[in-house]
Amino acid sequence: MPKKQRKIVISAAITGGVHTPSMSPYLPKTAEEIIQNAVDAHKAGAAIVHIHARLENGKPTADYDTFEKILSSIKKRCNVVVGITTGGAQGMTVEERFAVIPRFSPEIASANGGSINFCFSRLADDAEFQYDWERPFIERTYDNVFKNTFKDIEYCINMMNSCDTLPEYELFDYGQIANLDYFIKKGIVRKPVYLQFVPGIMGGMPISNEGLMFIIDQAKKTLGDDIQYCCVAPGRRMFRLATLMALNGGNVRVGLEDGLYLKPNGELAQNNAAQVSKIKGILESLDYEIATPDEAREQLHLKGIDKVNY
Repeated sequence: MPKKQRKIVISAAITGGVHTPSMSPYLPKTAEEIIQNAVDAHKAGAAIVHIHARLENGKPTADYDTFEKILSSIKKRCNVVVGITTGGAQGMTVEERFAVIPRFSPEIASANGGSINFCFSRLADDAEFQYDWERPFIERTYDNVFKNTFKDIEYCINMMNSCDTLPEYELFDYGQIANLDYFIKKGIVRKPVYLQFVPGIMGGMPISNEGLMFIIDQAKKTLGDDIQYCCVAPGRRMFRLATLMALNGGNVRVGLEDGLYLKPNGELAQNNAAQVSKIKGILESLDYEIATPDEAREQLHLKGIDKVNY
């Protein structure tokens, strides 16, 4: 009897906290647009949606009421796994960033693997902006450190453990594997260990096929062959990197947080569902099966949608 094939979990990162409304008319910039994009991405094949919140003018926010509206509305309309960011907003303390975890007790949430010079100021080069907040929001990242000390990481892991929320460990650089290994050896990291490789940030690891293969290899050698992993595939050629991840035993992530395009010629994706449909078609043409939300819950040992607090 042939070995049962692993199904691929597709995640859609709906809006993020980097791109601004002037960069694409299709970027979800209000709570209602984020909700609709999340539901449509699920219908297109996404088992997980990764959520950031925005104000009505499109500015990223960590406002509880906005998050509550987005999370509860998505839950009412579909069965998708909802993961939330702990990145917060610029200038927030670690405690403020992670307060969303006990407040909403999600099934899965981002957990950062270390500090990084998280810069995207080059997006302001030669750009014309619709809102007054956009240019300073982008340019000040040139002097920004995304702080995640060992103390911060331990606080994050313990907070998520107490809420039975699976950490999605975002690794922005190769050395952050060693950071996570420290906490595994300390005994506070629960299984499954789920990694999200994040190449392409100024200040982090660059994007390349060779680099991705290297970090998968090193993560397995350091953290164990039983890890599960995915990759942020940013930019115009996200579908190549996402496919490479699937071919090498991982899950895939697309979404307007990571890239605004549907094709490398500059054609913009009109919604998250368009990107999900494209990667789903690629994977199915390679004879992969796509996981449903409940199959993703089983694969990642998630606690279930009935145990969240929204």
